[in-house]
Amino acid sequence: MGSVTGAVLKTLLLLSTPNWNRVLAGNSYNCDDPLVSPLSQASFSSSSELSSSHGPGFARLNRRDGAGGWSPLVSNKYQWLQIDLGERMEITAVATQGGYGSSNWVTSYLLMFSDSGRNWKQYRQEDSIWGFVGNANADSVVYYRLQPSIKARFLRFIPLEWNPKGRIGMRIEVFGCAYRSEVVDLDGKSCLLYRLDKKSLSPIKDVISLKFKTMQSDGILLHREGQNGDHITLELRRGKLFLLINSGRTLWPAAGAPGGLGLGSLLDDQQWHSALVQRWGAHVNFTVDEHRRRFRAQGELSDLRLGHEGNVSFSCSQPQSVPVTFLSPRSYLALPGSFGEDEISATFQFRTWNKAGLLLFTELQLVSGGLLLFLNDGKLKLHLYHPGKLPSDITAGVGLNDGQWHSVSLSAKRNYLSVMVDGQVASASPSQGPEQIYSGGTFYFGGCPDSSFGSKCKSPLGGFQGCMRLISIHHEVVDLISVQRGALGNFSDLQIDSCGITDRCLPNYCEHGGECSQSWDTFHCNCANTGYRGATCHNSIYEQSCEAYKHKGNNSGFYYIDADGSGPLEPFLLYCNMTETAWTIVQHNGSDVTRVRNTSPEHPYTGLFEYVASMEQLQATINRAEHCEQELTYYCKKSRLVSKEDGTPLSWWVGRTNETQTYWGGSLPDPQKCTCGLEGNCVDSQYYCNCDADRNEWTNDTGFLSYKEHLPVTKIVITDTGRPHSEAAYRLGPLLCRGDKLFWNSASFNTEASYLHFPTFHGELSADVSFFFKTTASSGVFLENLGITDFIRIELRSPAVVTFSFDVGNGPFEVSVQSPTHLNDDQWHRVRVERNMKEASVQVDQLSPRTQPAPADGHVLLQLNSQLFVGGTATRQRGFLGCIRSLQLNGEALDLEDRARVTPGVEPGCAGHCSSYGRLCHHGGACREKPSGFSCDCTSSAYAGPFCSDEISAYFGSGSSVTYNFQENYSLSKNSSSHAASFHGDTRLSRETIKFSFRTTRTPSLLLYLSSFYKEYLSVIIAKNGSLQIRYKLNRYQEPDVVNFDFKNLADGQLHHVKINREEAVVFVEIDESMRRQVHLASGTELSAVRSLVLGRIIGHSDVDQETALAGAQGFLGCLSALQVGHVAPLKAALQPRRPAPITVSGHVTESSCVAQAGTDATSRERTHSFADHSGTRDDREPLTNTIKSDSAVIGGLIAVVIFILLCITAIAVRIYQQKTLYKRNEAKRSENVDNAEAVLKSELNIQNAVGENQKEYFF
Repeated sequence: MGSVTGAVLKTLLLLSTPNWNRVLAGNSYNCDDPLVSPLSQASFSSSSELSSSHGPGFARLNRRDGAGGWSPLVSNKYQWLQIDLGERMEITAVATQGGYGSSNWVTSYLLMFSDSGRNWKQYRQEDSIWGFVGNANADSVVYYRLQPSIKARFLRFIPLEWNPKGRIGMRIEVFGCAYRSEVVDLDGKSCLLYRLDKKSLSPIKDVISLKFKTMQSDGILLHREGQNGDHITLELRRGKLFLLINSGRTLWPAAGAPGGLGLGSLLDDQQWHSALVQRWGAHVNFTVDEHRRRFRAQGELSDLRLGHEGNVSFSCSQPQSVPVTFLSPRSYLALPGSFGEDEISATFQFRTWNKAGLLLFTELQLVSGGLLLFLNDGKLKLHLYHPGKLPSDITAGVGLNDGQWHSVSLSAKRNYLSVMVDGQVASASPSQGPEQIYSGGTFYFGGCPDSSFGSKCKSPLGGFQGCMRLISIHHEVVDLISVQRGALGNFSDLQIDSCGITDRCLPNYCEHGGECSQSWDTFHCNCANTGYRGATCHNSIYEQSCEAYKHKGNNSGFYYIDADGSGPLEPFLLYCNMTETAWTIVQHNGSDVTRVRNTSPEHPYTGLFEYVASMEQLQATINRAEHCEQELTYYCKKSRLVSKEDGTPLSWWVGRTNETQTYWGGSLPDPQKCTCGLEGNCVDSQYYCNCDADRNEWTNDTGFLSYKEHLPVTKIVITDTGRPHSEAAYRLGPLLCRGDKLFWNSASFNTEASYLHFPTFHGELSADVSFFFKTTASSGVFLENLGITDFIRIELRSPAVVTFSFDVGNGPFEVSVQSPTHLNDDQWHRVRVERNMKEASVQVDQLSPRTQPAPADGHVLLQLNSQLFVGGTATRQRGFLGCIRSLQLNGEALDLEDRARVTPGVEPGCAGHCSSYGRLCHHGGACREKPSGFSCDCTSSAYAGPFCSDEISAYFGSGSSVTYNFQENYSLSKNSSSHAASFHGDTRLSRETIKFSFRTTRTPSLLLYLSSFYKEYLSVIIAKNGSLQIRYKLNRYQEPDVVNFDFKNLADGQLHHVKINREEAVVFVEIDESMRRQVHLASGTELSAVRSLVLGRIIGHSDVDQETALAGAQGFLGCLSALQVGHVAPLKAALQPRRPAPITVSGHVTESSCVAQAGTDATSRERTHSFADHSGTRDDREPLTNTIKSDSAVIGGLIAVVIFILLCITAIAVRIYQQKTLYKRNEAKRSENVDNAEAVLKSELNIQNAVGENQKEYFF
């Protein structure tokens, strides 16, 4: 034992008998004997008795002796009935009755137990249930089975409530059996030694079990050493039990559990606690009371035999201190002191979880001052005040609300003031000490009585909740048992001879890594940086898929995904590509081309792929997706996938099922096939894969793996690159998954009697339910699950109210959300419900959630046993009419569609998503219904993207232009409500809406020119002075109307937004959403026979005013964005053509971003686009004339053809020369550096492909 550091624990160890072993093994045995009936009268005692015939000895169940039961003199909560069972017994059940033939019975009570009749401990049914429900009349018996059972000699029943028309009355019985065990008492300096020979030890299984009780918070319970330096230690530190296993080479648990694995809390309470260590091979179970942890260890635990050293006794010593519990902020203990003493001194110990509270107050005699000792923010503060003088303050200690026992000693006398906390003294300077002090007589511990008692006690921070013991006043120990009997002092709301502190963070009900903190009454969870929210960090703050993010209106980007919602899997970061469908992209570490050489079946190459998420997270993501795929490319040169001789695989890959797969990209799970084998275009028709042709040139087998059960690829193995000139390479793309089938999984309920049923929902401690619904009905039950008494129900109570009802044993509770608008509007609404140990909450859509706190110290376990009913109830009444979608319970989705297919009155799926999600389609995009969801049709919008929110912008170079010619069948608007008409020769346009944004620094500039066949037009220009001018000429015989905005220079390089709306002669113009103007036109009300729309330079002759002509000749240099004329989007037609359009692009027009910062080079922001000038070569300085003679056109065409042929011949010759040069250069590089595998491979592949292309081009 010399190697063990630290003091041996001063404790009692209990060594179990075979009876204890049977309990551990889980075997049933008879332990239900009545224990009270055989007892003598002397075994009963009580706080008081109403009369001799109401004494405690008459409290036997079903007996009519005396007055028929026990009743105390006064009925209050400080009365108790106690039974001495004569020896320690295992108690498995209790039963109660009221007083025979009377109105006296107890409706609720506490059950306390003890080994010695001192230091009582309260029995709890659940972690937060303290009281037992008693009787409702005098004669019926209420029976409770105790799980777990109690091992004790003394029991005490404490009535809490009783019949208000009677008084306290009880008859009781206790059931159980004898419980015998050997005990040893250790004094902190002694030890008990065992030596066991190796023959009695099993190398496979080790079990160490013991029970202990102690008042010390630190010490070693057990240390076991082997011959090879391995050992196991059980050590108590700060009231927590730690297990440390050393196998001789390795400490277990490993890093991450420094100092060993700790379990339990407050184990220094002088109550029995059990410890169990079980080892099966490398697996270790460590159990303290009901808390268990599992881990893996190594090494063997070896020999021990019995012996002892030091002061060891084989009997139980009893505690000498009497603790007292301050149950509430109103609790106090008033103790008498000595009047007129010239010194005030007191000592005590306390433990608490609360940061603040009064510990001690006493008045000063002769002056109206006082001395206060209190906790504030976990620190001890001593405050002395008296009139006319500055108060004296001392602060000592830190973090004293840690649940540990702390000792306090204070002293105040003339010119001296000090307080000592845990041996550390803090004192005031003599100048701050009192000049003279006299004690006032009464010491108030823990709080102050009501002011009606006439006390001057002050409690600035409220009362103390916690435990105290070893109280001394003026160096005399206070007898708290005398206080309990009423012989000394007085008190309120105390529990004497018991410390009722409990660790509410054990077990830790804060989920997902939430940090638990506590006060005396409750616990709190800090969910910061966990990715979860709620009272217990249960609900994820992230969506479960990219599809869910998309339908919140999010664009492409990186997002955290929590695939199982509130389940155990953590969220992870991935990229969501929002197209018409939402694509999930999961990257890994092997996206580059990897080259492989010198392998054989005996020495294979293995490439491993590590993803940004765990395999469990990926599996959950894949299971939700509608479709997943992963591109796998295998490059080969004399490297086969399959052996020609016997068909043995020479290369293969492994997926998440950890099974070998021999099919390759593009193929279904058909062994040894590739894409070319399925399509019949392999380089050698004898084989199903290109690489199996075994050619001495680079080829590949490429395709997408799309069998979800095998994805993602986790490993690739290559064995055939060991022959001369044999090489291979591979590249694996990211995992791509599309959609979310669970997000759209839905069912339609057509009758009130219809419902879907599922297995019982298990959410005992925490439960969350989320779903979407839409309906036109005014009420209906969404979901119901029943237990014997417990239940949960979610319903639409009225058109605007969603209600969550539940009962976990504390009586029915309801939480409702009132919506400001009706919810039966046939649109999708989301409901989220959560119930945990602390609260229940309901949220509907984005409304503020409504919360109902759980009752303090109430039942917490939700115990259900019926089927889960969805869309109805077990009684088939108040059923739901409408659709329910994406129903999830504790993060697990229910397959509504699968169950609906076999259920009458319910149909799978639900149509009509645009009514809810159509608002996500912006800028004129049209919502289109899909079987699962919707899409935005941006055909008639100037924007693109999944929600028509990506603006289409173009950079116009000098002299460039875009012309849109309006012809038959190209309509400005498809919808009469949009003031539309078809644009062709006889069109008369009486109204139009034009929107666009621009950025430029050039003046003058032409932004837009809308012309007609009758010399009428609309032009939008930037004048020489930088003002914006809108010129309407609606009558060719009149001068144009001009709307001039000269409030600032708009050619300032900043982005400006313009909106023009004309209704006949009334024009409304808005610039930058701030400057607005409305004018009336004098030139007319209609634009007749619309011809074309020009952006930038006007090419050809036009009959316009001088300002427009000058701007048109100059054109536009800068960026135009989101241009829309009615439902025509000319920039979109030019830059992103999806169908033939009457569009002509001249000069340098490229897709760009107008949102970029001013001053950046626009060409650097361009996306690559190439536009052919279908009008021939044009002079930037002189516009072409409208009329071109036919013979000139023919000659020009011939010249163009000749030039084109000469250019093609030149290009072919240059390319062949470049490829030859490139081949020689790469050959030289390859001979110099063969390690740059990827670059060489790419070069060789490029050369090979280029040669093939050159041959085709040459013969063409």
